[in-house]
Amino acid sequence: MRVVVDLTRCQGYGQCVFMAPEVFSMNGREALAYDPAPSADQRQNVLRAAAACPVQALHVERSAADPEPGPYPADGDGFRRDGRVVIVGSSLAGTRAAAVLRGEGFAGSLTLVGDEPGEPYDRPPLSKQVLSGRVPARGTALPRPPDLDAVWLRGTPATGLDLDRRRVILADGRDLPFDRLLIATGTRARPWPDPAEAALDGVCTLRTAQDATVLRRRLASGDGRVLVIGGGFTGSEIASVCRELGRPVTVAERGPAPLVGALGGVVGAIAADLQRAHGVDLRCGIGVTALEGEDGRLCRARLSDGDVLEVDLAVAALGAVRNVEWLEGSGLAAGPWGVACDAGCRAFDINGLVTDDVFAAGDVARLPHPVYEYQFLALEHWGSAVAQAEVAAHNMLSGQTHRWPHLALPVFWSTQFGVEIKSVGVPTFADEVIIVQGSAREFRFIAVYGYRGRITAAVTFDQGMWLEFYQGLIEQAAPFPPRFRTVDPAGAACPVPAQVPDRVGATHGATVVVTGHDPAERRAWLVHRSR
Repeated sequence: MRVVVDLTRCQGYGQCVFMAPEVFSMNGREALAYDPAPSADQRQNVLRAAAACPVQALHVERSAADPEPGPYPADGDGFRRDGRVVIVGSSLAGTRAAAVLRGEGFAGSLTLVGDEPGEPYDRPPLSKQVLSGRVPARGTALPRPPDLDAVWLRGTPATGLDLDRRRVILADGRDLPFDRLLIATGTRARPWPDPAEAALDGVCTLRTAQDATVLRRRLASGDGRVLVIGGGFTGSEIASVCRELGRPVTVAERGPAPLVGALGGVVGAIAADLQRAHGVDLRCGIGVTALEGEDGRLCRARLSDGDVLEVDLAVAALGAVRNVEWLEGSGLAAGPWGVACDAGCRAFDINGLVTDDVFAAGDVARLPHPVYEYQFLALEHWGSAVAQAEVAAHNMLSGQTHRWPHLALPVFWSTQFGVEIKSVGVPTFADEVIIVQGSAREFRFIAVYGYRGRITAAVTFDQGMWLEFYQGLIEQAAPFPPRFRTVDPAGAACPVPAQVPDRVGATHGATVVVTGHDPAERRAWLVHRSR
């Protein structure tokens, strides 16, 4: 039995905790923890919890005893009946797209290609329940979509794409023909930049289930200081687990505060107070210049301010690298920025033209969002991966007049130090921020972000039930600062500069060469930097 909770929707009502207390629990005021692979004897309790959830955030794997879905329609166009769909990337976005394709009547051949050997699994629990020891990594498998009738090629990464021949090239030398292709290869952890130092025993990253298993074992078996390099969401969640386990931990963050790259400096400063209040040795404005070892084992780290730390475990939480190398030379507009797409998840070729048969979804996709002045956004969020997969799958089967745009606002969550942090919108697309409800000192508040007089985002600390309300304001382009009365007002607060980092262009330094003279001959070529 497998369970997934969409924590972007969960508002902390806790009905599931009452219905199935052996499966669900509250860690703090709103931070829900759960067992993603409960025993079969809990099935009825979990189903009752799913039915009682006010926001319908629980997803439970269907069993053989559950009602079968209706048969796929036998009629329809030729592609629905006989087409070939290949999905490269068999994690959250890939499996969701496959389920939607079948659900909308696609009866042709369906192949999912994945570079990891095991079954698809849910990644958010890795830095939470798995590291803390509540569940093993093998318990995070995603619910199996019913009746996919798909070919799974696990542990077989794609190494190339031939658009002219409509073939995906695999590492074992095979190629897969396709009529429609979905690119959902996601990201991988950015490694520590010095290969020799990264190879030291005790230097880790966290992205995969195997990473989480190794890191959990190391956290549980020692009592020395842990160094977390990077104060983003992953780094902050790792630091939270360290303190929960009683391990001393230092977080080295080059920016002025943790989470500043996602939430800006004002809310980042509150996150810094939260970490320090729980015993984290937080060093802001400080980088790590070297990791040193003895006999191949990590023993110390040198910081940019000259300090030296004795550590036996270092976790590089330096962000993610998009898995696009296999697309080099394919003719798609793909690079370090991801795979450029239109709002319908159709990929652009290198000339900026939309491809009708190649789609992208999940962490690897970069799409324009109308709410944010059509800026191309690459969103590494659980909810965005699901929404984009649904749009891409629907559009694969639809004509021009029936295609959907991806207009869902980004929503994400993070559980740190017993506090549930949630966000809707893009907080870094803002010039001001104001705390409108609650108290920052108590780490229970709502911050609303604005840009040129309209609301663009909201962030909550243990106030998740308000997120949907502010989502509606963003979608309505409501004026900023908000002037309505609220419960638990924050007092006579005034907007202040949001202190967001400078926006980085989507090209990441891409070099494009244009050749030809006649309009029918002019073409663009992407020059890849040597690695």
